[in-house]
Amino acid sequence: MKNGRRGFLRAATAFGVATFAEIGGPTRAEAKSEDDKKAVPEEEVTATEDLMREHGVLNRILLVFEEGMRRLREKKDVSPDVFHKPALLVRKFVEDYHEKLEENFIFPEFEKQKKLTELVKVLRQQHAAGRKTTDVILRNAAADQFRKEDPRKELVAACQAFIRMYRPHEAREDTVLFPALHKLVPATRIKELGEQFEKEEDRLFGDEGFEKTVVEVAGIEKQLGIYDLALFTPT
Repeated sequence: MKNGRRGFLRAATAFGVATFAEIGGPTRAEAKSEDDKKAVPEEEVTATEDLMREHGVLNRILLVFEEGMRRLREKKDVSPDVFHKPALLVRKFVEDYHEKLEENFIFPEFEKQKKLTELVKVLRQQHAAGRKTTDVILRNAAADQFRKEDPRKELVAACQAFIRMYRPHEAREDTVLFPALHKLVPATRIKELGEQFEKEEDRLFGDEGFEKTVVEVAGIEKQLGIYDLALFTPT
């Protein structure tokens, strides 16, 4: 079975495993054959959970932008790659994949039933604005432009605008839009959406596209020295 988000999550609880052992069935640690492993309960990741995990990738990219701007303010030496690499990830994974899923599959469900239409309208507008902002970041993060003062200022302003918009944008989707989807469409439709998302991810990125993107973001974080989560703990 394929590893990662698109595989099935191992979902047996401690109680469930204990109960299973009591009636003579194998626990996961004891399962030796493929038939035994199939007997362990499994849970499928939903379409909305997929999208929320992808928001987590975006949030980590926003932290990279913030770290790059912090270093610029402190007059430290900053490579243009600090902005160019995450902006490319935004273009490839967030805008050309994640947002297209929302625009092609999620938003139409609300528009067809005339639910949360004002929210969806704003979300669509913000997607378009985000792509224009990414264009600005990519243009000014090019090596020949990044060395110049005015393009660098334009880049910083674009990053600030990008962060300011996307934090509430994704929060509103996670807390309002996605929960409402489960009330709007049947569970069978949610399952269909998940399958469509999987096909699109595999088409664009191959197996484990999400996991590969997380690794890319982690690599940038490590280069900047902000990968260690403990660094963000107040002292």
